[in-house]
Amino acid sequence: MNKAQLVEAIADKLGGRQNAADAVDAVLDAIVRAVVAGDRVSVTGFGSFEKVDRPARYARNPQTGERVRVKKTSVPRFRAGQGFKDLVSGSKKLPKGGEVSVKKAPKGSLQVGAVAKKAAAKKATAKKAAAKKAAPAAAKKAAPAKKATTAAAKKTTAAAKKTTAKKTTAAAAKKTTAKKATTAAKKTAPAKKATAKKAPAKKATARKTTTAKKATTARKK
Repeated sequence: MNKAQLVEAIADKLGGRQNAADAVDAVLDAIVRAVVAGDRVSVTGFGSFEKVDRPARYARNPQTGERVRVKKTSVPRFRAGQGFKDLVSGSKKLPKGGEVSVKKAPKGSLQVGAVAKKAAAKKATAKKAAAKKAAPAAAKKAAPAKKATTAAAKKTTAAAKKTTAKKTTAAAAKKTTAKKATTAAKKTAPAKKATAKKAPAKKATARKTTTAKKATTARKK
């Protein structure tokens, strides 16, 4: 059965050949576009269409037997559903009249490229809107935290300045006391030298008194 025969087979059900042709074209176009975009078109009970990537490989030319390298490529693949397989194998009987008893596809099982893209776009816009709403709230929460951190930083810097000032004053006081001690030591050092120098004078007076006593005793004799 070719496309024209398929259109003729469903023309009576769709109210004319033109309507049937339009329906077949629309279904095939949707399937092809979805598979090319990388989506998987799945109809429960009938089968699924998907894109499969084939890696680079070596093959043989059937005429010459020569080994040829085949590049990486992508190919479409159809996998029959279980209901379709059962009818073809004969485990289920095909009804003589009416439509084939294929299970109805649940919501979302028929994935077409345009529909999937629209759904993805809606989800993306919803996520962006939620992120925009969450951003101001996060900024408001972050502002008090920043203020608290700046205040804490200011307090720590003030404490550090106070401690450094105390350290500098203590060091200056130590320096001044050390200077006073050195000056006092310098002043006391000359005094000690003067006292040391004065001591020989006492010895000289003692000598004079002893000589005077000797002279008086000699005169008395």
